[in-house]
Amino acid sequence: MVSEIDGTAGIDTTVPHSARIWNYWLGGKDNYQADREAGDRIAAMIPEIVANARADRAFLARAVRYVIGRGIAQFLDIGTGLPTADNTHEVAQRLAPASRIVYVDNDPLVLAHARALLTSSAEGVTDYIQADVGDPAGILTQAARTLDLDRPVAIMLLGIMWHITDDGEAAAIVRRLMDAVPTGSCLVLADMTIEATGERMAAAIEEWNRHGRPPGTWRVPDRIRELFFGGLEVVEPGIVSCTRWRPDPATGEPAPDVDRYCGVGLKL
Repeated sequence: MVSEIDGTAGIDTTVPHSARIWNYWLGGKDNYQADREAGDRIAAMIPEIVANARADRAFLARAVRYVIGRGIAQFLDIGTGLPTADNTHEVAQRLAPASRIVYVDNDPLVLAHARALLTSSAEGVTDYIQADVGDPAGILTQAARTLDLDRPVAIMLLGIMWHITDDGEAAAIVRRLMDAVPTGSCLVLADMTIEATGERMAAAIEEWNRHGRPPGTWRVPDRIRELFFGGLEVVEPGIVSCTRWRPDPATGEPAPDVDRYCGVGLKL
């Protein structure tokens, strides 16, 4: 089933938004001219950014399969962005049809498409919350309508924490979320680095911050581990490029590293 959601608020089509640009890079159609222009400017500076987006999406699918394999069938996906292919509920419910998923985003365009695109299996539940990652207490209160927070939950934070530019605030948000879920839960997180492309990515982020919303920052992998995975058991292979996290068996050369680094941490 899909829970009921409210109507949309106003959408500012003149200011590029990261969720819509991400959708554009992934080949989606739920974006506006300002988003496409900003996306093209950044891609011209660093063509690898499109590979970043696709690697992040592929990591999501592999991580969800890993989580389901651990017997976890509840997901709190914060910063979900616009629906594309292989969203969290689609991957999870193919393997565990009774999975329960709550999506969270603050872009009204995401809300506008949530009812139509975030459909659930008959056995499971998919809900959507319009909220900001900066309000973890509010997110948890609303998520508890759908998720049993006394049972293990996978907290999904893919491509959202780079928009929390203050490290202390970013760490506190993740700590608050993980403190609210029991032993056996896990954190699935991907964050922005400049490990693969160096100063070109740093310049692209500066360009984004001049024109887009919300602003963002990058972090080194050790800082990602320190801020977000303290007190958790980090699953092998650790904090790595999304292309390197348990890649699906394939022939040919391995995919090159991307600037999106990721990890999964278990709350034991």
